[in-house]
Amino acid sequence: MNDTDLQVPQLYINRELSFLEFNQRVLQQAKDPRIPLLERVKFLGISCSNLDEFFEIRVASLKELLEAGAVQSGPDGLSVPEQLKAIRLRAVRLVDEQYQLLNDVLMPELARSGVVFVSPDTWTEAQAAWLADYFVREVEPVLSPLALDPARPFPKILNKSLNFAMVVDGEDGFGRNSGLAVVQAPRSLPRLIRLPDELGSRQFVFLATIVEAFVSKLFAGMHVRGCYQFRVTRNSDLFVEQEEVDDLLRAVEGELASRRYGDAVRLETAHDCPEEILSYLLSQFGLTGDDLYRVAGPVNLNRLMAVYDLVDRTELKYPSFTPGIPERLRTGNDLFAALRGGDVLLHHPYQAFGPVTDFIKQAAADPQVLAIKQTLYRAGSDSSIVGALAEAAQAGKDVTVIIELRARFDEEANIELATKLQEAGAHVMYGVFGFKTHAKLVMVVRREDKGLRRYCHLGTGNYHAKTARLYTDYGLMTADEQIGEDIHDIFLQLTGLTGVPRLRKLLHAPFSLHDALLVKIEREALHARSGRPARIIAKLNALTEPTVIQALYRASRAGVDIDLIVRGVCCLRPGVAGVSDRIKVRSIIGRFLEHSRVYWFENDGAHEVFCASADWMDRNLFRRIEVAFPVELPELKARVGDDLKLYLADDTQAWLLDSSGSYTRAGAHEHVCAQSRLLALYDERVALLEA
Repeated sequence: MNDTDLQVPQLYINRELSFLEFNQRVLQQAKDPRIPLLERVKFLGISCSNLDEFFEIRVASLKELLEAGAVQSGPDGLSVPEQLKAIRLRAVRLVDEQYQLLNDVLMPELARSGVVFVSPDTWTEAQAAWLADYFVREVEPVLSPLALDPARPFPKILNKSLNFAMVVDGEDGFGRNSGLAVVQAPRSLPRLIRLPDELGSRQFVFLATIVEAFVSKLFAGMHVRGCYQFRVTRNSDLFVEQEEVDDLLRAVEGELASRRYGDAVRLETAHDCPEEILSYLLSQFGLTGDDLYRVAGPVNLNRLMAVYDLVDRTELKYPSFTPGIPERLRTGNDLFAALRGGDVLLHHPYQAFGPVTDFIKQAAADPQVLAIKQTLYRAGSDSSIVGALAEAAQAGKDVTVIIELRARFDEEANIELATKLQEAGAHVMYGVFGFKTHAKLVMVVRREDKGLRRYCHLGTGNYHAKTARLYTDYGLMTADEQIGEDIHDIFLQLTGLTGVPRLRKLLHAPFSLHDALLVKIEREALHARSGRPARIIAKLNALTEPTVIQALYRASRAGVDIDLIVRGVCCLRPGVAGVSDRIKVRSIIGRFLEHSRVYWFENDGAHEVFCASADWMDRNLFRRIEVAFPVELPELKARVGDDLKLYLADDTQAWLLDSSGSYTRAGAHEHVCAQSRLLALYDERVALLEA
């Protein structure tokens, strides 16, 4: 089989359908009785949130391609109409499963556990009275019913907002009787309300339920014949035309305003909404029946996740844990001295994110530190790291921050951070237009006895303290001279006008990373052909780039054993005879979101290990600024290898991909759960320290 044969569509799984399979695995977590109940509710909400973003970005993109007349999109050979049809069939099943799980499983289990969602057919007289009063005091004053008539056409509907289509009979004071009205629920209103404890411990009601029960108060003298929830999902991808932009910040701010009212791509309605109302809504949004999803419950299950923080039942949640601290950082407060003694590799959330924050805070306060340079992709609106950078700038240090304004759905937060840092006197740059800055880098320049020295942090995840408790990521803290020079050259390229730097240790997208991957994969193939040890292990969020997939196919044919741990989308088809016999693909879905990227190469026994900010996707390898960094100290390299072995041995939270594109559980024997083992490992170290 030649390279041309490796391009046949049958060897590739469609990206969009692979994503829906990933979301199915997330939903399976909500079904798993081994998982604490409130965590299962969160997984249900996450599956809904994932599907929202899928429609906002991926389905919206396909619809744009369809309007532009595009025929095909992707190496799997499916045409755009074929993809949309397949998405529709799969998404309908997924949504039906979500609501069946909610109504038939989770709600009854919550009720048995003392967490009750009340409705008009179950609430007591006292509850009904309190809710009626709540509607009058808190809800009615901010609702604006909009009657539909020739003078008042259909209103603008915000992306993913809660709305109600009203069918009203009677004649109002002006003699009008259109029969239709829309009530929009402001986003300021909580979607889940907890009743006072005297009316029942842990009793909740959805805002939609309250509105439906009491909305007739808004239509005095009229008869409300029907009230039906609906929600529209819109195209939310930002589009900034490179040739026409002279101020990226203003351009992004302008796009953010329009995002709320982008083209409609999906309509969700109550399952009992009459056909004439459905047809009317679809026509108003320019949609067809294929874009309609009728649901048996609240139109946004993501809002259900609020119950997690409103219920103080530890037995219904994952046990708490204390992140560990690397041994070298446990004594003394001087991080710079610790790093002069050797590299430190952090594995979040099993190890604390605090040392990263402390590193930047110490740099900000140290009079010997002259400059701090950092990339920020997502940091959070109340980031202590940003606060430390601002303090450093105010203290007169040279602070340069590359902020990615186009970090999807974090654009507004990043604009606020940029403003705060600029006001503090930091140099704020927005990277290179057309290439998102996705690399995770910090460089501190310090004056010491022997001259200037660079201290660095490189990560696979964002500088976001909250997600560092929820996502698995690696972070390398180092005083390695060559890595420091490489990062210096990358910052020069990002902030100034330089050519492509020749890096010493780091791999750099969109320049050297893709080619280096192909070379390293081929090197394993050469080792295998020569009878030498050859193996590849890659841990990724997604694998979609065709030339990398083809290189893996060639390596498999050459005899290389390849293990891929791909959490989400995977377009490679494993287990195909003569092509990918030696490739195994697994996905780990558990308590923590698997976010770290690791590339491990056997290399004839001289193991080579890289951690990276980049997945093996077109966008990461060709349209983003990314960095892969080596883990070189033998003990750290061995630690990463041991972590990977745990993931490959997992038979509790792992799913195996077969050649048909379907996933099955690895076994559910509960012999090995990688995340639990890692938690126990680092908790044990903390316990030993405290003893």
